[in-house]
Amino acid sequence: MNNIPEFLYKMLSDEYKKIDVNRIIEGLCADRPTTFRINTSKTDVISIKDKLNKFNIKYKESKWNETALIVEEIKEDKIKELDMYKNGEIYLQSLSSMIPAIVVNPKERENILDMAAAPGGKTTQMANLSDNKAMITACEKNKIRADRLKYNLEKQGTSRVTVMLKDARKLDNFFSFDKILLDAPCSRKWNFKFK
Repeated sequence: MNNIPEFLYKMLSDEYKKIDVNRIIEGLCADRPTTFRINTSKTDVISIKDKLNKFNIKYKESKWNETALIVEEIKEDKIKELDMYKNGEIYLQSLSSMIPAIVVNPKERENILDMAAAPGGKTTQMANLSDNKAMITACEKNKIRADRLKYNLEKQGTSRVTVMLKDARKLDNFFSFDKILLDAPCSRKWNFKFK
């Protein structure tokens, strides 16, 4: 069935009705357009649209996020070749991944904890949304992932973000936050590809 691993099909079948399993598999196997968020710490929406038009890259606007664009005919690897990606003017990110930071709605001078921050998409987005005026503590317990987080923060031009190489669940009691973002990583890693 759509070349998904047998164990995954069995897991889904144990939990859902057949019609729902088929819809889940259809969604997993569907081609997804490339989406990215415009980094307003470095540029603006009009400038990025002008650059895309210059390169004849067709895009659509997100209906609910003015800094998100959807590119249907070009895949991520081609976007990564563009200077606007290389210099941090855009950040490749799925539309669904943009929702948590919007829900947090970071404001100037708020103290915000990002509990599982790497690789930094939501952290940099919260910085953008607050015009780099929220004070963000970005926790990551894995050193390699924390280094990737630091790289992305620098590339995106964020400020007022403190990276802590620590499990956020074990922060000392003297820390206090106005808001907390926990977009927890999946507990299992799946190593398969869909055709």
